[in-house]
Amino acid sequence: MNMSISPTNRTVVITGASAGIGRALALEYAARGCRLGLLGRRQSALESLRAEIVGMGAPSAEIAVLDVDDVDSVRPCLDRLFERIGAVDVFVANAGINGFTRVGAGDFAVDRRIIQTNVLGALACLDAAAAQFIARRAGHLVGISSLASMIAVPTQGAYCASKAALSAYLRTARIELARHGIRVSNVTPGFVLTEIMPDIGKYPFAIPAAQAAREIADALDAGQREVIVPGWPWKLFKPFFGFIPDSMWRRFG
Repeated sequence: MNMSISPTNRTVVITGASAGIGRALALEYAARGCRLGLLGRRQSALESLRAEIVGMGAPSAEIAVLDVDDVDSVRPCLDRLFERIGAVDVFVANAGINGFTRVGAGDFAVDRRIIQTNVLGALACLDAAAAQFIARRAGHLVGISSLASMIAVPTQGAYCASKAALSAYLRTARIELARHGIRVSNVTPGFVLTEIMPDIGKYPFAIPAAQAAREIADALDAGQREVIVPGWPWKLFKPFFGFIPDSMWRRFG
């Protein structure tokens, strides 16, 4: 089985590419000379990103509009994009949302939307991409989870739960898909300065999206299965997550 992917001349497909970490990853991979498949809900934002990539002198990018909440549309959309692009080396399930909610406050509709996008939408994308990779017996499946999958952040209960579910799915997929020559990486960013959450800069060790994208791409190129971004200081702190007192997080809520 071929478990390695050349760091050059790759084709990378990214969901949620029109903003945030997805957009930063698209620009990072374009700078590395990769061919791109970009998916998102906003046609205009995707076209703008493609124009920027072409302006960099990088290989052009194929774009497709996809709302991952419509899970029945995910497989047909990805199948069409994979057919247009040809062999895909890396698939990044990045599309996700966040929202402030409090347990028992009567805003469960927001929780439901978060679970719909971050769990059902992400899993639908990963399942469809995995089917393509199984047919080729090669590929690298990547999910953008979060350090929130390992900690409890006030007003982020549904988001934390959604990312914990995604990380568990990715680790299971890693075991199941290894026999098909497919690598699976679980990426857990800390606080990244994007529009997914207002005032995110108040949280500890927040970093720009471009830095996050660079560290993610470096880690994936190195074949890492579990990726923490930024590596410093979160890798140092990770063993102590279970011992962080609730009072520390409460002040951010």
